[in-house]
Amino acid sequence: MQFSRFGDKFNRYSGITQLMDDLNDGLRTPGAIMLGGGNPAAIPEMLEYFKQASTDMLNNGELIAAMTNYDGPQGKNVFIQSLADLLKQTYGWDIGPKNISLTNGSQSAFFSLFNLFAGKQADGSHKKILLPLAPEYIGYSDAGIDENIFISYHPEIELLDNRMFKYHVDFEQVQVDDSVAAICASRPTNPTGNVLTDEEIRKLDKLARDNNIPLIIDNAYGTPFPNIIFEDVTPFWNDNTILCMSLSKLGLPGVRCGIVIASEAMTQAMTNINGIINLAPCSIGPALATHMIKNNDLLPLSENVIKPHYQAKAQHAVELLQAAIPDPRFKIHKPEGAIFLWLWFDELPITTMELYQRLKARGVLIVPGEYFFFGQDDKWDHAHQCLRMNYVQNEQDMQRGIEIIAEEVNKAYQKPSK
Repeated sequence: MQFSRFGDKFNRYSGITQLMDDLNDGLRTPGAIMLGGGNPAAIPEMLEYFKQASTDMLNNGELIAAMTNYDGPQGKNVFIQSLADLLKQTYGWDIGPKNISLTNGSQSAFFSLFNLFAGKQADGSHKKILLPLAPEYIGYSDAGIDENIFISYHPEIELLDNRMFKYHVDFEQVQVDDSVAAICASRPTNPTGNVLTDEEIRKLDKLARDNNIPLIIDNAYGTPFPNIIFEDVTPFWNDNTILCMSLSKLGLPGVRCGIVIASEAMTQAMTNINGIINLAPCSIGPALATHMIKNNDLLPLSENVIKPHYQAKAQHAVELLQAAIPDPRFKIHKPEGAIFLWLWFDELPITTMELYQRLKARGVLIVPGEYFFFGQDDKWDHAHQCLRMNYVQNEQDMQRGIEIIAEEVNKAYQKPSK
């Protein structure tokens, strides 16, 4: 059997496939401690809300209608209209239904967006997506139909008190030339929990506009929903911005609903791709989200239930880690949002890929940091000293998982690997 170039590329075993395999295997393995994947927390109040909302929608026929009918390739009209109204009223954005399209999850949205802009061009040139700083989301790295579609830059590292640090965009490094098709950044960032400041976003917007390219912002964890963002920042969108959102981190990853907010031309392009690849995006998630908007529940639940739950869990996990690993070389990226902690083991004698293997052998699943530094050709020790840890598990698993991480890290520091 012979595959095409497309087949050869997407038949590879990638970092995101490993992550999802670990997630699936861990869920089937008794005693596994899941500190790796991106599954959101099972927040009791949200589970109860979804149960009641689903019951109400089943009783009034909305759920059955969503399950038994196609939506159009742009997505469910009533949800798109409701969301446009909500964003316009909340932020004053000049936005309407022709600015929003839906996809089967954010992952499929970024596959479409990256390949709309990057790769081999009609004139024979090759263009790339610029990531202003890496580490950046692992799920982007293998999304290009063509090879080598990313360029990224090391961040500036600001050292903070209490063995914390924060990444910033190093604008002295970042360069945009004719080979760059778009700028993309996540806010908050998966894997680090970093939140780009308002000033950084304004600079990236200006950089994009000056070079006549779009700015793509991955807002899967951001405001106004699910609002897993702990910094006081201004939501950002304009007609040169492609803002990507999701229902997953509300607690609904299984409904696979991504949201792309962009110019009318971009919305039409995404709609056309949807029609060819998917016929139409999934209907159930948008139907449930419409119910939440109509009942004025979406934003209050995000602000009053989801955000405080994650903020408390993040702070508790930081305290557990700092107590378990007293070595001054161990630092944690300031948790400003998302559902992960980014751990830096400076001068670690082994790579975090090897640390990942040691932890996996003991039933603890994390994600090694190497996967998140794509788009860079140079070797950087820092890229092999970090790992991503999900902090949303139950108290018992969190404590035991951190104990095992501490044991393996302390062992590695004391006895370097040959």
